[in-house]
Amino acid sequence: MEMEMKQSKFKRICVFCGSSPGKKNSYKEAAVELGRELVSRNIDLVYGGGSVGLMGLVSQAVYDGGRHVIGVIPKTLMPREITGETVGEVKAVADMHQRKAEMARQSDAFIALPGGYGTLEELLEAITWAQLGIHDKPVGLLNVDGYYNSLLSFIDKAIEDGFIKPSARHIIVLAPTPRELVKKMEEYFPKHEIVASKLSWGN
Repeated sequence: MEMEMKQSKFKRICVFCGSSPGKKNSYKEAAVELGRELVSRNIDLVYGGGSVGLMGLVSQAVYDGGRHVIGVIPKTLMPREITGETVGEVKAVADMHQRKAEMARQSDAFIALPGGYGTLEELLEAITWAQLGIHDKPVGLLNVDGYYNSLLSFIDKAIEDGFIKPSARHIIVLAPTPRELVKKMEEYFPKHEIVASKLSWGN
């Protein structure tokens, strides 16, 4: 495997993912692989902090590769027994809203790995804010083993039934592997009609 050090247009990518490891090894492997892909492209990581689940795996991989890691944690989740030890830099914020705003502010792009309610909520907010024109940062979905197929079916249904514009489907950059996903995100250009702009992502 060739290890070319390619300079990315992204300095930092925000990764949303589960605070559980999931039941399939492929999820854990994808988290580590994504971390290594960021390292190979000289990209730093912004994430939700802690060392549990996929969050811990992706952050450890980036940190071990010598890149900078910023963990953004609400003060209520700071106790180590909840989140585990965060590697790299820790930014403490007041609440979950501030956490998302800070993660967004710090990042040039977003990637969602498999996860639960929290991951889905962060992913959908990043997509919604792209649609509104609050940011024009690529939003990548790492669809490991088809994990997000049912979400994509829902989005197709929403387009079919007139709740999402077909052009807004393009906001989600989709790939099954980290290498392919980051490459597609590098080539991303917003094509959708922007609903509103000049809004801000929290204070």
